[in-house]
Amino acid sequence: MSDESEREQALRQLPLPYSLALRLRDGGVDPALICEYIGVELAALEGVYRMAEAKLAALHDSPTGTTAAGPDTGAAEG
Repeated sequence: MSDESEREQALRQLPLPYSLALRLRDGGVDPALICEYIGVELAALEGVYRMAEAKLAALHDSPTGTTAAGPDTGAAEG
C-alpha cells in the first residue's frame, strides 16, 4: 500500500491503546467513550493523548521506525 500516509504507518506501530485513542479522537468520538474503550479514567485521557503523540513523534524521528526504548506493548497507563 504505497499510498498509505506516514501517520497511518506510524499509528500501526503504536501499542493498541495509544493508536485507538488517537484514531477515535481524530474521528470525533466522545472522550468518555474513548476512556471506556481503552480502559482509563477521563482525568487520564489527556495524558494518554500526550504519550501517544510523543510515541508518534519518536517513531517519526527514528530512522528505523522504532523508539530508543524498544517496542512498548503495555497498556495505556493513567
